[in-house]
Amino acid sequence: QVQLVESGGGLVRPGGSLTLSCQASGLSANAMGWYRSASGKQRDQIAAMTNVGSTKYAESVKGRFTIYRDNAKNAWYLQMTSLKPEDSAVYYCAAWTVGWDPTDADYWGQGTQVTVSS
Repeated sequence: QVQLVESGGGLVRPGGSLTLSCQASGLSANAMGWYRSASGKQRDQIAAMTNVGSTKYAESVKGRFTIYRDNAKNAWYLQMTSLKPEDSAVYYCAAWTVGWDPTDADYWGQGTQVTVSS
């Protein structure tokens, strides 16, 4: 059974940093990524990477967020810096077994809330 479990969300002040984690089990992913959904809005991809290290980022987070993985732990992470109030959202990790279609993923985590507020 495939399972993705996120952790690391919480409340952070503007300008602060936070790192999200996604622990995968029962899965050998071709690609992994992170999406977010602000209240009432669609879920958008913000970062993704393949298992050979190619990465892509949404323009809104380029230079501030970094996706990386730990193959030994079958986990991936989203390091977020210079956080802004508009980064507040529910963040979801995602995985693909083939390709990395940004419109959908094969597997999803349950989501973790990130709130950026003073």
